[in-house]
Amino acid sequence: MHGTRPVVLVGPMAVGKSAVGRMLAERIGAPFIDTDRVIVERHGSIAGIFARQGEEAFRALEADVVRAALDEDAVVSLGGGAVLHPRTRDLLQDTTVVFLDTDLAAVLPRIGADASRPLLAGRPAERWQELYDARRPVYAALATTVVDTRGLSVRAVTAAVLRAVPALHRSDGGPGDTTPAATHDATHHLDHESGTTHHGH
Repeated sequence: MHGTRPVVLVGPMAVGKSAVGRMLAERIGAPFIDTDRVIVERHGSIAGIFARQGEEAFRALEADVVRAALDEDAVVSLGGGAVLHPRTRDLLQDTTVVFLDTDLAAVLPRIGADASRPLLAGRPAERWQELYDARRPVYAALATTVVDTRGLSVRAVTAAVLRAVPALHRSDGGPGDTTPAATHDATHHLDHESGTTHHGH
């Protein structure tokens, strides 16, 4: 990325931030950091942290991980609730923030049986919608650009991000991916490439 500001993907649970972030990083020749994955590797499962320490302690820990990630010249994906912490919001002021938007119908197949999302326990659809409604104004306020992911493959969302943020380019100095974004690509749909880690906050 050659010294450009970090690119940060924000958005609700199960929108596909990890999968899109990984592909975007590959396209522009940058490292990829999934802050949820870093937390799990260092501190154990997110559900376990919530159970042992509560959400407030988790958010503070998460903000520390976000700060360290933003020191890198990288594509960074944040957990759905990371923007709730004021320190994290302050950190994002000096980054390019891409809000990946979606709706309940699009994410429902991904959250219905996911026990690793503590904030969705018991009634995942209703809780997801409640959290989305509460957090969406924060995502929108922080966003440099918004990409609607509904009906799109990971490849198509990645291409849309590259078009929306012209400053992104490959590490070899060439232009970013300008491949037209097909609305459907069954082999690379977000439902099948939503990342290898599942998070619930």
